[in-house]
Amino acid sequence: MTPSQARGSSSSRGRGGDGTGRGRAGDGTSRGRADNAARRVRVTSPRSQARRRGPARPLAHEIDEQTQLGEVYLNSLMRAQLRLSLVVLGGVFTAVGFLPAAFTLVPATLELRVGPLPLPWVLVGVMLYPFLLVVARSYTQAAERVESDFDQIVRPR
Repeated sequence: MTPSQARGSSSSRGRGGDGTGRGRAGDGTSRGRADNAARRVRVTSPRSQARRRGPARPLAHEIDEQTQLGEVYLNSLMRAQLRLSLVVLGGVFTAVGFLPAAFTLVPATLELRVGPLPLPWVLVGVMLYPFLLVVARSYTQAAERVESDFDQIVRPR
């Protein structure tokens, strides 16, 4: 390759040295460029000729019209809510069910006193209610988070 060919190919990108697309007279660059152009391949997507889809329908319409897609989304929301409810219910039953088992298995706990009150009364009558309030508050926040996530999927902003 001569210095003029190297300069012409690197600086003019496919055009002749004079910028017209034709090589300079007698330097042989037009044939070299024609070979380069023949080896170039245009890459396109196989879907470029496919029919264009209409505007996407929001998922809220799918749910409102009770289509199969809307049913799938509603079922996923209900499964998430059911799973959360069962986890919280199982935790409460375990925690509250542990108290009578502890009193039965360790009879000495029945004799313990906190001030004038027996320990079982304090645990069941005083400590259980704040525990249930904390569980209820955390359940409400988690349920709102599940619904918020569902809302973001259905109505993207």
